[in-house]
Amino acid sequence: MRFFRRFLLVFAVLFLIPVATHAAWWSWQPLAGDWRRADWSSAKLLPAAAIEPEATVHVFAARVGRWRGVFAHHSWVVVKEKGARAYTRFDVVGWGTPVRVNHREADGRWYGNTPELVTEVRGEAAERLIPRIRAAVASYSYNAPGSYLAWPGPNSNSFVQHVLAEVPELGQALPPTAIGKDFRDDGLFAGLTPSRTGVQASLYGLAGVTLGWVEGVEINLLGLVAGFDLRSPAIKLPGWGRVGV
Repeated sequence: MRFFRRFLLVFAVLFLIPVATHAAWWSWQPLAGDWRRADWSSAKLLPAAAIEPEATVHVFAARVGRWRGVFAHHSWVVVKEKGARAYTRFDVVGWGTPVRVNHREADGRWYGNTPELVTEVRGEAAERLIPRIRAAVASYSYNAPGSYLAWPGPNSNSFVQHVLAEVPELGQALPPTAIGKDFRDDGLFAGLTPSRTGVQASLYGLAGVTLGWVEGVEINLLGLVAGFDLRSPAIKLPGWGRVGV
């Protein structure tokens, strides 16, 4: 009984209180009522491709729309080959064929929410990685209509996590609020983290623990993540995401 009370206390402190406080804050934000009225335009985070001669890779994430933004980000990958005059954006959506190419602007707002840069690679390093990123996109297993599932996955974050796992040289983790990033359809998993810098144990992505230099320390419960970042000191809170440097 004492253990159960302590578990409830820890659960409340690590998961319920952060989600509740972020929900209160989110309710005061100016949010679009539906997708038709939302702003999907470029956030002007990238220069025009025509004036960017080198190869580039970018991973972006933005809060999702309406009440779901309390909990989650949507993420996507953008590449541009050397000398290319346009960016190519890859992401997964919840209708039709999930994997989309140039579905929105490369640095477009998502449901009116400005994206944040998760990571970028430029120059010769990007040139080496882009063919592998394209191969990872092509090898994503959940591209049949109807295979998308917002929770616990596979969803847009499951897709980007797949790319990060196939190309660990990208060297970055998705935000803790990228719900679906830890999705597993093979039951109990124990092995290396996507970045290959630590270890991870997971049960269908619904509960798990991650210990890694890139991913930090994460406790996942029903898709909500609490923990802290080792590489760039910060705490990770459900709802709020990464809070720190």
